[in-house]
Parts: sequence; C-alpha cells; structure tokens
Amino acid sequence: MIEAVVFDIGNVLIEWQPERFYDRVIGPEARRAMFAEVDLHGMNDAIDRGGDFQGTIYATAERYPQWRAEIRLWHSHWIEMASPVIPHSVRLLRALRRKGVPVFALTNFGIGSFAYARTQYDFLNEFDRAWVSGEMGVIKPAPRIYELAEADCRVRPGALLFADDRAENITAAAARGWQVHHFTGPEGWAARLVAEGLLSEGEAT
Repeated sequence: MIEAVVFDIGNVLIEWQPERFYDRVIGPEARRAMFAEVDLHGMNDAIDRGGDFQGTIYATAERYPQWRAEIRLWHSHWIEMASPVIPHSVRLLRALRRKGVPVFALTNFGIGSFAYARTQYDFLNEFDRAWVSGEMGVIKPAPRIYELAEADCRVRPGALLFADDRAENITAAAARGWQVHHFTGPEGWAARLVAEGLLSEGEAT
C-alpha cells in the first residue's frame, strides 16, 4: 500500500529546457556550438550538489570568455529555463494533499535556485517534505540521496511512490525498493495514481 507520493520537480511539475531557452535567445546554431564547448549541464550539476548559484555560473563564464554573456544568462534568466509550469501535475499534487496523502519532493536543485523558484511557484511551498540535492550535498541517481530521504520520512521504501522523468533516477529508487513511475506526461501519472487507489478519476483530471 502506498503511504506517500514523491515528486521530482524538473520536467514533472515545471518544464526544464535550457536548450530551448538558448535556441530562442541566441539561435540553434550558436546554442549547439556553446553546449558542445561548455559543459553547462555539468555546471548545473555542481550547483545541484550545493555550489553557489551565481558564483558557479560566473566562474564558468570566466573560463569561456567568448561565451561569457551567454553563460551568465543561466543565472539572470534562469526562471525562463525553468518554465512553464505543468498545470495538470500541480493539480495532482494538490489533489493528493486534499486527500490527506503525504506528498514529498525529491529534486536535483541548487540551494539558491530552489529558494528563488519558491518565490515564483507557490506550489513548491506545499510539500510535506522537500528533499533538495543542494542542501543534501548529493544528486540523483546516487543511492545516498534515496537513503537520506528514507531516513528522514521513516516511510518504508515499498510504500513510497516516486515519479521522475529520468529513467536512471527511477531505476536507482526501484533498486532500493521504492515503487516508481517513469514520468512522460501528466496523463500517465494521473492514471497511475488512480490505479493505486490514491485518487478517483475525477480527482485526477
């Protein structure tokens, strides 16, 4: 029996598409060149492990002066990369809470970027617990992050249902005994919550 539901945030509750942002701002050709030369996702992983939000981005920008202005956009225009909201997923989060189901977040997110996101998206303040990788010093899919979450919530692994858009993250959770859902869209997630008896079809719309 499921006792608590765990949401990833990026591409589950909020779209996270930095490439799309840069395609719009500098064009696809320049974006491809920059991403080929600069490990921007690696930079973001460092933030998600606890690195300073602005400091990590600016330090990377200084190592690539030809892309300095563009890299700094990762900080100044970050909210445009972390958007838009996925409304149906937010409705599911709130429907679960109305039913009294504990709802947690387990997310690869920086300390500063998550604090900022919480000022822009009110639902990020509605979790019963939010496990943020930057605060924990470890990112998914490392087993340690799931272990820390288990210890904090004290729900047995088999009673946790976890939705994430990345296959490696749910594989790691499943290896610890969690129930998992590979998120490819809110409709499938809604159907899973109905199938588990957590929501009715009407509540999951």
